[in-house]
Amino acid sequence: MSGQPREGTRRVFFALWPSDAERRALAAATQAQIEAAAGRAVPLADLHVTLAFLGDVAAARLGELAELGQQVAVSWQGPIPIELSFERLACWRRPQILCVLERAPGEPAALLAGALKRAALAAGFAPDLKPFRAHVTVARKVVQLRSAAAIETVTWESAALALVESRGGAAGPLYSVLESQLLGKNKKVHEKH
Repeated sequence: MSGQPREGTRRVFFALWPSDAERRALAAATQAQIEAAAGRAVPLADLHVTLAFLGDVAAARLGELAELGQQVAVSWQGPIPIELSFERLACWRRPQILCVLERAPGEPAALLAGALKRAALAAGFAPDLKPFRAHVTVARKVVQLRSAAAIETVTWESAALALVESRGGAAGPLYSVLESQLLGKNKKVHEKH
């Protein structure tokens, strides 16, 4: 998600955005492996799980996209919160990232990701249609690529869906939550990120 969006557009995605305590727990569980991989740690405030990447979206359509996210969140019938348990690290060689993966693929997050992608397509957006795989990128520009390794299990519980903007920065992408909507409720969460 690095790079600058085209003029008049903003690079956005839907995500599960964890609490500060959940981010700190994941950072503590992965610190040694990040150092061993000689990568650049993702800033603590930016750790998240991407559900649906939309890419460059016309700035004039951001309100429509936020409304779409709200509709999907309000109609969510799955478990609340969505629980994700991360317990292993993997190095993805092509993007040179170190990420944490779930113990077992979680169906609720995959269902929410699918609902968001279908709704976005139906509304004329162009989401990335790669199969959903819950992961959290914890380091970029990894030099020492190693095989998967276990970490102490870290559980995230997400009860809200976030619409997030990604902007290019000198040290990597910078993220800002544009809107956050509680799952299963018609209530926005106003958090400053």
